[in-house]
Amino acid sequence: MKWDLDRIDHEILNHFQNNARMTNKELAAAVGLAPSSCLTRVQRLRAEGVLGEAHAWVAPEAMGIGLQALVAVRLHQHSRKDFKDFWDHAMSLREVLAIFHLSGAQDFLVHVAVRDTAHLRDLALDTFTARPEVARIETSLLFDYEVKRVLPNLNVT
Repeated sequence: MKWDLDRIDHEILNHFQNNARMTNKELAAAVGLAPSSCLTRVQRLRAEGVLGEAHAWVAPEAMGIGLQALVAVRLHQHSRKDFKDFWDHAMSLREVLAIFHLSGAQDFLVHVAVRDTAHLRDLALDTFTARPEVARIETSLLFDYEVKRVLPNLNVT
């Protein structure tokens, strides 16, 4: 999808990525707009799907998460139905944080969060390899990771 965003729209997006808790008054001052004009722009960006919801980062340990892993999944066949069925199943699991559809040797990479190794084993056996469309999985433990929380603005050179 292509959006027609101007310099001020990009400034608004950059400020929100760095601090989604800014008040409209603070944001308006930061981008040089009247608060009413700023609010109109923010509402348009939300309505067009450019600006989504804000979420709080929570320490995984506080939620009982002691281990995270990446599960590479290969399907038996590449039918649209099997892809959709696996995708929907994976996204229904509370342990799944993200899913990526890939090209190459694997079809999916699934980021999961679990209590411990026993929980990971059970998740792999009961919810991944038990699926009829799944041919093979390979699990890699995450020892550490960092997520950049700000997207690069590639529209500006």
